[in-house]
Amino acid sequence: MKKNYLELEGNLGYSFNNKELLKNSLIHRSFGNEHWRYKKISNERLELLGDAVLDLVVTEYLYKSHESSTEGDLAKIKSMVVSEPVLASISKKMDVGKYLLLSKGEEMTGGRERSSILGDAFEAILGAIYLDSDFETAKKYALSHIKDSIDHVDKNEDILDFKTILQEYSQREYKIIPSYEVIRETGPDHQKVFEIEVRIGERTGRGTGKNKKSAEQSAAKELCKKLGVKTHEAL
Repeated sequence: MKKNYLELEGNLGYSFNNKELLKNSLIHRSFGNEHWRYKKISNERLELLGDAVLDLVVTEYLYKSHESSTEGDLAKIKSMVVSEPVLASISKKMDVGKYLLLSKGEEMTGGRERSSILGDAFEAILGAIYLDSDFETAKKYALSHIKDSIDHVDKNEDILDFKTILQEYSQREYKIIPSYEVIRETGPDHQKVFEIEVRIGERTGRGTGKNKKSAEQSAAKELCKKLGVKTHEAL
């Protein structure tokens, strides 16, 4: 476990003085159902604290960096960048799911990849960092992960992983994984444009992009809209 902490700290870019705080930030409430020692211990308190820290950090940053934006504009940007899918995506990049302490039942139903659990874990870790250090350190950590999302919003670029959102929705509602197929490729080799179709049963969505990855995201985004899947755009 100590080695795992070192590996995770490397992914986080932060080394804890109090390793117990890090451990507690990774304990999902389901874990206590199977391990009596952790019956009253979970990351929910740290999540609450981290949520408050993140809210202040992002609000302060937007207030200072977007001087001409209205209160409504700032609130909309904040709601996007601190949304569950965005925070979950950040946790996935740091491989946080690998280190979560979950019940066997939660594990078997895909808990390590579930956006709600990963998003909560990001906030819990932030809360743990705040307690382990100070506000400025926690602020630096949060902005190092959130600032890119703010920049994407400013450029009207997508900040969500629509493929993951669609897959989680498909598995939850239909018990199947979406399939992707290249419909056509156009343009010269150095300027290819891909059109891809995503399918869930008879439900389809199409998207284009300069590479297969972006085309798949575009297709997934379209199908999410068709199916009424909730994303930050509904906020």
